[in-house]
Amino acid sequence: MGMLSEIRRLQSRILKRRWFLSECGVGLGGAALSALMGNSSHGATGNADARGPHFAPQAKRVVYLFHAGAPSHLELFDNKPALTKHSGQLPPAELLAGYRSAFINPNSALLGPRHGFRRYGESGIEMSELWPHTGKLADDLCVIRSLHTDAVNHAPAQIMRNTGSPQFGRPSFGTWTLYGLGTQNADLPGYVVLNSARGTSGGASNYGCGFLPTSLAGIPFRSSGDPILYLTNPPGFDKETQRASLDSLRQLNELAYADAGDPEITARIQSYETAFRLQHSAPELMDLTAEPQHILDLYGIKDRKESSYAWNCLLARRMLERGVRFVQLFHEVWDQHGNLTKGVQDNCQATDQGTAALLWDLKQRGLLDDTLVIWGGEFGRTPMVQGGNDGRDHHNRCFTTWLAGGGVRGGYSHGETDELGFNIARDPVHVHDLNATLLHLLGLDHTRLTYRFQGRDFRLTDVHGRVVKEVLA
Repeated sequence: MGMLSEIRRLQSRILKRRWFLSECGVGLGGAALSALMGNSSHGATGNADARGPHFAPQAKRVVYLFHAGAPSHLELFDNKPALTKHSGQLPPAELLAGYRSAFINPNSALLGPRHGFRRYGESGIEMSELWPHTGKLADDLCVIRSLHTDAVNHAPAQIMRNTGSPQFGRPSFGTWTLYGLGTQNADLPGYVVLNSARGTSGGASNYGCGFLPTSLAGIPFRSSGDPILYLTNPPGFDKETQRASLDSLRQLNELAYADAGDPEITARIQSYETAFRLQHSAPELMDLTAEPQHILDLYGIKDRKESSYAWNCLLARRMLERGVRFVQLFHEVWDQHGNLTKGVQDNCQATDQGTAALLWDLKQRGLLDDTLVIWGGEFGRTPMVQGGNDGRDHHNRCFTTWLAGGGVRGGYSHGETDELGFNIARDPVHVHDLNATLLHLLGLDHTRLTYRFQGRDFRLTDVHGRVVKEVLA
């Protein structure tokens, strides 16, 4: 009898708890949703999970130009006259002690740069002659020539740069940014992904949410048709019918949340509401017909409806000025194991003007000062030749990235590699250090922006990382 009495008492407590959660006031589920939706009947700010900045941020938004495939620092940013001088010779034996490359024999001959260099701007930053447009904005760039990473193949290295780990399942930098700062526009996602080439080797893990709420993941926008699949209602299903259906679905989900307390239920409701608003905001966002001809000419866009890297750069500017917190462009075309000379030239021709136009457009609209612009890939290329006499293998020991805007020191070059561009000679910057610095510019302390999962606190920089103060304005 004592055990039966105890069971009945526990059942009574469970029933009372469920009643309280679902019926008392608006219920805890309703309270969570109210915070989630910004106390709006149909709106969602996405700020319910935001931590808020730890100190005054220099940057409020981010555009990440991720040039996947590993752009060659030796052709683009890191001029090495000694590499030209010794081209065709074997590298010094002591240089290769303990070294393993991805595919080639490390004893392959050295290969001099395939293109020339020049100095740009009053700062005299040295970059490839293939960057005539970006070079005009050299005094706004902070070029980091001493970046290094752990992984030596594309997928793990891309995921490493974007999530701080070469393993699948960790939140991306964009997701951590939203987790820390929240979103700015209830009608658009806080984190949008645009792709202007083939899919990246790291896939959706580059912009995924990992163990953080799914509402913080990057949302890929398509370049043709509906920006997101099924954004257009089917025939016979109007806006009013859809609104009524979503309201009923939301009520059911509120009941489910009150019963289970699963935060993914609130994330699901937010996704439904965001999708509903996107049906009206996304088509206007993606429509370039309102852009004046001089802006299209600035970006080098000849067809308002033809997708390209430059087209995505213009879309990125439109998203940023409409309150999208984080926009990431992927362009994976830089894997030149062969055909290096022409490949690098073609890639620069396809991306240089669009990149420079985005910087200039943000600057002339007063947005660059608080927008953090990031350009870079997952690693660099070897000083040794691959693919006959015109290619380079993967190289993770040193490579180049650049930053602009958002509290970055413009017209500045940080770090240095050795005379062959093989090892870092001064001021090394690990990917963890870079990510710590990027978070710092956003007002976030990388050691304090954490999330407990499976019994431990995770962060973007794991247990590593330091802020590179030299690159701060």
